[in-house]
Amino acid sequence: MSEYVLETKNLGISFGGIKAAQDVNLKIKKNEIYGLIGPNGAGKTTVFNMLTGVYKPTTGSFYLNGEELKGLSQEKINGKGIARTFQNIRLFNNMTVIRNVMVGLHNLPEFKCGIIPTIFRFPRQFRTERQMVARAEELLKIFGLYEYKNQLACNLPYGKQRKLEIARALATNPKLLLLDEPAAGMNPQETAELMDTIRFVRDNFDMTILLIEHDMNLVTGICDRVTVLNFGTALTEGKTAEALSDPEVIRAYLGDDN
Repeated sequence: MSEYVLETKNLGISFGGIKAAQDVNLKIKKNEIYGLIGPNGAGKTTVFNMLTGVYKPTTGSFYLNGEELKGLSQEKINGKGIARTFQNIRLFNNMTVIRNVMVGLHNLPEFKCGIIPTIFRFPRQFRTERQMVARAEELLKIFGLYEYKNQLACNLPYGKQRKLEIARALATNPKLLLLDEPAAGMNPQETAELMDTIRFVRDNFDMTILLIEHDMNLVTGICDRVTVLNFGTALTEGKTAEALSDPEVIRAYLGDDN
């Protein structure tokens, strides 16, 4: 097995001749919290979309624990162990909190039921559903959401919606969790709570985390290492404080005109 949970090799994609990302090389070790940062339009979400099968890379490839996943569907990539959240929260707003988490469980082999048992409600279907409810409740308790389990997801406060989205992603039992601007729209208190949540997930779920974020307090507070993108290519990578002090990064990302 590879020493890296995620490795990308010259990963890139072009749209109509425009290179949205090129030669992206990431090496992320187990249990790292790794930041992918850069100004708007740098190609960060494009990288996430390639890693989750939304886009098919036109150059290079990527590997999860040494297994190449390039070309697989979104469902298969998720089944292999990559889960994500989105910058704009994508919950099923008119479903209950617990049902949102149960959606994440459906891709796991132990919770799959065939069409016939589901239609005719065989005993196996009832057992499977009870097991799914129990697992979903366990996750909700971990994230302090159990008391809201029967509420509609749209009625949760913003910070709790973020937690619910992370809980749903974790329900798929991933090895690598991708967080796309998890602090977007949060106030300082919510951001501080989010940082605690991310550390908790890393420590208690044996998780490796790759995140996109513009909040530098969050990045410097929790990321072990970062890669800085600009115009689809990497400016630098390394330990967070060192990377952010790079003059090229300051000019491109922090807006220093000196």
